[in-house]
Amino acid sequence: MNPVVVFSGVGKRYRGRAVLSGLDLTLEAGEILAILGPSGIGKSTLLRLAARLERPSQGAVTLAARRLGFVFQEPRLLPWRTALENVALPLLAQGIPPRAARERAAAMLARLELAAFAQASPDTLSGGMRQRVSLARAFVVEPELLLLDEPFTGLDPELRRAIRCTLNALLAASGAAALHVTHDIEDIPAATNRLLRLTALGAHFELPRMEPASGVVSHG
Repeated sequence: MNPVVVFSGVGKRYRGRAVLSGLDLTLEAGEILAILGPSGIGKSTLLRLAARLERPSQGAVTLAARRLGFVFQEPRLLPWRTALENVALPLLAQGIPPRAARERAAAMLARLELAAFAQASPDTLSGGMRQRVSLARAFVVEPELLLLDEPFTGLDPELRRAIRCTLNALLAASGAAALHVTHDIEDIPAATNRLLRLTALGAHFELPRMEPASGVVSHG
């Protein structure tokens, strides 16, 4: 067993309101966990806690992964940098030499069929292309843990299916563990091992095909 992130009795409160309460969760290396629930239930908060962008109000989050990839609802690309430069940024932040970072970024863009747009600025790309650049940026670091915050939001149905297929292929090839937040059950990755359903009444682990599995954690 090689957990990449562990939640132990984690709770989070905002202005006195409990968003998460008593959450126990262990994500093993290579495991894909989908987190399903309506808006405002605490799904994105769980991701931010996993990434250590926020601290829990109670309990502890133990992060063993050293390389994280994050895909947001919006691509969040730097508008003054090219697609290639956006993808290379996390590699440069890791101390990878610029030439090697550019080569790895170019290879990842080519893998996502974006080689011809490497020097394009984000504002000249379609919404689907920008989201694929975002995926390239997340996967180029060879993440041990991938955090996906509703990455298909705002895409039309056909494009949504295409990006979903791209994500499934990247996950299968990378072997990364993943926490995938969504409010639409159709968007969960094909290789999902478990599903955590968040509701106002609690948080319940299920199998991806919706058959109840063992374990229930409380939710505020």
